[in-house]
Amino acid sequence: MTRTDDEVSGPDGAIGPDVAAGPGEVAGPTDEVAGLVLAAGGGRRLGGRPKALLTHRGRPLVEHAVAVLRAAGCTRVHVVLGARSGDVRERARLAGCVLVDNPGWEEGMGSSLRAGLDSLAGSGARAALVCLVDQPGIGARAAGRVRAAFKDDTSLAAAAYDGVRGHPVLFGAAHWAGIAASATGDRGARAYLKEHAAEITLVECGDVAQPYDIDTEADLARLE
Repeated sequence: MTRTDDEVSGPDGAIGPDVAAGPGEVAGPTDEVAGLVLAAGGGRRLGGRPKALLTHRGRPLVEHAVAVLRAAGCTRVHVVLGARSGDVRERARLAGCVLVDNPGWEEGMGSSLRAGLDSLAGSGARAALVCLVDQPGIGARAAGRVRAAFKDDTSLAAAAYDGVRGHPVLFGAAHWAGIAASATGDRGARAYLKEHAAEITLVECGDVAQPYDIDTEADLARLE
C-alpha cells in the first residue's frame, strides 16, 4: 500500500555541511530519477529500535535520508516502512513522500527493495536512486554524483569508496523486474549487481562521504 503523506510539514533545505552538493555533482531537479529510501528494518541488533527513528542532528534518520535525496535533486521520494510504521508516520516529518508499507519487512531488505520498486511502477520514473536509512555519513554530494550517472532506462550506477561498490545505487527502470526477481532475504540487489557487474558505472565518493552503517549499539556513537 502506498500513499503520499501531505498531512505534516517536512524539511526541504540543507541539513548539514556534508549535504550540500558541489558544482556539477547534481543535474537539475527532475522526476526521471526517483529517490527510494529503504527504512523498514526493526533494528534487531539495536534492541528492537527501528533505525528510521534513531535521532541524528535533531531529527529521525528517515528524515535525514529523505532530505539527502531531495538535496541531490530527487523531486519524487518513496520511503519503504515496516517496523513500527505507525510510530514513524507519527513522529517523522515526511511531507510529500510516498510512504510504502512493507508487511513482509521481517523477511529482510530484499522485500523492502521489491516493495519500493513496485511502488514506482507507473510513476513515470526512469530510474531509482536507492539509499539505506542507516547510513547518515552519506550526504547529497555522494547521492548527487550517483544520480548524475543516469543516462537512460538501462543505467546502472553505484557509489564507490576506494574502488569498492557501496551505496547509494541507481537502478534504471529496465532493471527493476530483474532486481525484484532476485532480491531475497538481506541480499537486496547484490546477486543482480554481481551478475551485471560489467554494466555498472562506479562513481567514486570516498572524498565526500563515509559509508558506515548504524547496526550495533557501538555504532550509535556515530550519530550526532
